[in-house]
Amino acid sequence: MTLRHPKQDGLTLIQILIGIAILGVIAAVLLAPRLLGQAGRTLQTRANEDIETLGIALDRYANDCGDYPSTEQGLKALWEKPQTPPIPIDWLGPYIQIPITTDPWGNPYVYIRPGIHDRYGYDLLSFGSDGLEGGTGDAEDIASWIRRDE
Repeated sequence: MTLRHPKQDGLTLIQILIGIAILGVIAAVLLAPRLLGQAGRTLQTRANEDIETLGIALDRYANDCGDYPSTEQGLKALWEKPQTPPIPIDWLGPYIQIPITTDPWGNPYVYIRPGIHDRYGYDLLSFGSDGLEGGTGDAEDIASWIRRDE
C-alpha cells in the first residue's frame, strides 16, 4: 500500500496576496481621479471662502475709513494700520483676526484698487492651482466679481 497525499484544493498564500494586489491596483486606477478631483474642488471652495472673508473685511475697512485700501497698501491694511498714503484717520482694525495672504495653492491673492472689473470698488482674485491667469478645472481663476453660485 502506498500513501498518497490527497490533492490539495484551495489557494496558496502567495496567490491570495497577488489577487489582493491586483484588486488594489484596479481600485487605485478607478478611484484616484475621483479623489484628486474632490481635493481640487475643496481647494477652490476654500479660495472662494477666503475671498468672501476678505471682502467682508474690506467692506468694514471702507465703512470706517471712507474708502478701500489702495493697491499699494494692499490686504495688509486689514490687520495693520497703513503707513503709506492715503493713511486712514479712522482705522479701527484689525478688520480680520488671522491674516489671509496666500491662496490654498500658496500664491498671493491679487488685490487691485480701483478694480479693473469693479471700478468703484476693488478686484480680488486667485489665479488657481497653476498661478497663471485663465485656466480651467483646478487652474480656473477665482475672483471677487464672479459668483460661483449664480
